[in-house]
Amino acid sequence: MSPRSGERTDSDRLRARLKVVRSSATVLRHLRRRSSRFVRSPLTPLERSLVARRFGADALDRSLRRLARASERIRSLARQTESELARATGRTSAELGERVRAFYGRLASHVREIDDDLDRLEAIDRFLSERPAIDPARPTVVVAGFPNVGKSSLVARLSSARPEVAPYPFTTRSLQVGHADLGFDRLQVVDTPGLLGRADRTNPVEDEALVAVEHAATIVVFVIDPTESCGYPLAEQERLLETFRRLRPNVPIVEVETKSDVRRRPSGRLSVSAVTGEGIPELVARIEREIAAQPRPPPPPVDHDGATD
Repeated sequence: MSPRSGERTDSDRLRARLKVVRSSATVLRHLRRRSSRFVRSPLTPLERSLVARRFGADALDRSLRRLARASERIRSLARQTESELARATGRTSAELGERVRAFYGRLASHVREIDDDLDRLEAIDRFLSERPAIDPARPTVVVAGFPNVGKSSLVARLSSARPEVAPYPFTTRSLQVGHADLGFDRLQVVDTPGLLGRADRTNPVEDEALVAVEHAATIVVFVIDPTESCGYPLAEQERLLETFRRLRPNVPIVEVETKSDVRRRPSGRLSVSAVTGEGIPELVARIEREIAAQPRPPPPPVDHDGATD
């Protein structure tokens, strides 16, 4: 073999190795991007429960594990192929090309095995990005009740949220969050999709309301429509309220009757009107008292330089 031929073989081997390095690095970078959202910012209990109800209890963790295993296999394949190419003295350009194509085939096979997981992670990421961020360290008022009882109008009165309001059920299709300053802290006000009070089944819209109450609520403002214009009799609304009491016995429930500008009755509950503003100052004061009575989380630790961790 002439010196020039040997130089060409070395150059071919170097190009082949670079193809392996670059292609494997590109794929690994793509896999990291798909999983980084969940690794960089671990899900809160609320987010984890929302994902579990929508995609399955172990769906997220299972897909992340499969991506991690696939990434390790790709790294191992790339190291093995690079080592083989480094030792492939005397191989022709065609033989080196065949070895690189074999690597591409195995690389593609590893990626195909996790196609469903990549799609699932993308869907979960999109699902969470469409939901508002709820800070678990802040006091949170969750507004709940049947569809069309006036929850969204009330949230708009209480906070910075501007939810869509219309006279038909399930206008609120997912959680919406507003904020209010009640003189002691920045308060989160969560508008939930309506609940239908069915013991045997819930739909995905209702699931989000239940998860918000379970994981986010410092207190619950339960809204009852005494006019029954929401389409649900008072007896059904009362039964749903009892269900909430059983589900979250340790969470204070403030019971509110809306649409007081249309109908008022001697129920002993606070009557409010999102149209006229009647009862809103009293409701704010009640919320403030209830939250002030709740135990506050301890402050974050401070290091010796006075900075929080």
